[in-house]
Amino acid sequence: MNNEIERKFLIRGPYEGEVKSVSNIVQGYLSLGPNCIVRVRISNDTGYITVKGPSSNQNTTRREWEKEIPVAEAEQLLDFCTGSLVEKVRYCIEYSKKVFEVDVFKGKNEGLCVAEIELVSPDESFEKPIWIGEEVTSDRRYSNAYLSLHPYCEW
Repeated sequence: MNNEIERKFLIRGPYEGEVKSVSNIVQGYLSLGPNCIVRVRISNDTGYITVKGPSSNQNTTRREWEKEIPVAEAEQLLDFCTGSLVEKVRYCIEYSKKVFEVDVFKGKNEGLCVAEIELVSPDESFEKPIWIGEEVTSDRRYSNAYLSLHPYCEW
């Protein structure tokens, strides 16, 4: 089991950098408990099931376990998800030797665009591109789990 350390930001302009990959993602949540979240995701042609533990006070760190599963099984599990499915296109962009994941949401969350960066430690420094806006790491409304229950179109 790994610790996931990430920070999340709003986008304030056209994002630039070297696009390393593009993924079409659909995901849903089988469980949204306070101590454990269970997510099912299809990213392009690969299925995953992920279990996430509770977040730290700053919402930057949490334990995570993930396993690749057949897409057919992921599709079946999506039928059991609570709330609405979260759909997005993810652009992995390299900037100053770091990779930012820019998520452009679709469906009920259309209009929302956020960038995440995974770090080695919560206090690791990194250069922010000019297109990075307000940090929303500690605002739980920007978590995908929250968006599945409270879509951006309803804010």
